[in-house]
Amino acid sequence: MKKIENLAQKALDYHKKYPQGKISIKPTKSMRGVKDLSLAYSPGVAVPCLEIAENPETIYDYTSKGNLVAVISNGTAVLGLGNIGAAASKPVMEGKAVLFKKLSGIDSYDIEISNNNVDEVVNIISSIAVTFGGINLEDIKAPECFEIERKLIEKCDIPIMHDDQHGTAIVTSAGLLNGAEVAGKRLEDIKLVVNGAGAAAIACSELYLHLGVKRENLVMCDSQGVIRADRDKLTNEKLKFATTRDIHTLAEALNGADMFLGVSKKDVLTEDMLLTMAENPIVFALANPDPEIAYDKAMACRGDIIFATGRSDYPNQVNNVLGFPYIFRGALDTRATRINIEMKVAAARAIAALAKEPMTEAVKKLYHIDEITFGRGYIIPEPLDRRLLTRVSVAVAKAAIATGVARQPILDWDEYETSLVRFL
Repeated sequence: MKKIENLAQKALDYHKKYPQGKISIKPTKSMRGVKDLSLAYSPGVAVPCLEIAENPETIYDYTSKGNLVAVISNGTAVLGLGNIGAAASKPVMEGKAVLFKKLSGIDSYDIEISNNNVDEVVNIISSIAVTFGGINLEDIKAPECFEIERKLIEKCDIPIMHDDQHGTAIVTSAGLLNGAEVAGKRLEDIKLVVNGAGAAAIACSELYLHLGVKRENLVMCDSQGVIRADRDKLTNEKLKFATTRDIHTLAEALNGADMFLGVSKKDVLTEDMLLTMAENPIVFALANPDPEIAYDKAMACRGDIIFATGRSDYPNQVNNVLGFPYIFRGALDTRATRINIEMKVAAARAIAALAKEPMTEAVKKLYHIDEITFGRGYIIPEPLDRRLLTRVSVAVAKAAIATGVARQPILDWDEYETSLVRFL
C-alpha cells in the first residue's frame, strides 16, 4: 500500500512541477528582430496565405500541418478509469502527445471535447480537421467510437485512427503471428476465444480474421457469456461475431481453444479453464492493471503457455506505443488520406519481424536484460526499441503507396529510412 501511495504522490509532483502538464509549444523559425517579425506575421504571412488559398495542397508546404496530429478524446472510456470526463482525461492525452514527439518526432495537440453526442463530436472534429495532418482518437467508449471513427473517415481526407481499437489490434496481431509460430500452429486452424466485446475486442477480432483466422473458429464473450446468434439486443458489432455453437460460458468456449484474448477485467480466467486449453496455449491477458489471470498463476499452471499482458513488469508487454507513433509517421510522410487495413497489417508484420532480430545492447541495458531471443518469453519487441521507428514507419508508408491512399510518393527508400534517424 505504501508503494502505491508513494507512486501516487510522485505522479502528482511530476505533473504539477512548473511548467505544469507535459507539453508546450515552441517556435520553429527565428524570431530575433523586426525582419523576422515581418516574415512570420505582418506583412509577410499574407504571401503563404494567398498561396494556400489558390492551391490548398500547399498548406503542407507552408505550415506545420504535415507533421501535426490531434489527440482527441471525450473521456468516456479512459483506460482503467472509465468515464471520467473530458477534463480528467487531459493528462492521458498530453501523455500521448509526448510519446508522439519523443518516439517519432510528430508534433501533437491534445484536444478534449466535453460532448458525448456522436454527431456533435463528429462535427466538432471534422470542422477543425483542416489544421492537422492526422487525428488520433482516444478513450472514447463503444459503441459510439465505431460510429465516430467511421463518420470522420468519410468526411475527412487525412488519416484517422481510434487507437484503443486499432493500436491494440495491430500490436496483438504481431503477438499472434509470432505466438502461433512459436506454438507451431497455423492461423487458419487456431481456435480463438475473445473475452470482452468493446472497441479493442472488436477491432482485434476483425484484424485477426484478415490475417487468416477463420470466423467459425472465433468465439466472443461479454459480461453475459458467449455472444450467440440467438441472443436479443446485440449491437451490429457484436452480431458480426455471434456464434451458432451450443456453448454459453467462457469455460465452455475455452475447452480445446488455442488462444485466449482478454480485454475485459481481472480474474475472469481461472487455472481450471487454462488447463482445458489446447497444447501450447497463447494467452493474452490484457486487463489493466490486473490481468484476467495473474502472471504467476498462469506460469505455474502450464509450462507450455505463451503469455502476454499489458504490464511493463512482465515479459511480452502488449503496449500500443509499439504502433501508433510509427503508423502515423508513415501515414504523414506519404500524406495518406486514411489508415487502411493493409497499412495496419504491414505495421503488425513489421512489429512481429523485429522480435526475431537480435536485441540491441541499448535495449538490453534499458530493460536490464542480459540475453533474450525469440521464443515464448519474447514474441513482442520491447516498447522502447528505437528500431520500431524505421521498421514500422517504412512498412506503413510502403503499404500506403501500394494501396493508392498516398498523395506524396517516396522515391528513395534508403534515403527515407535514413531521414527517420533524425527523430532518434
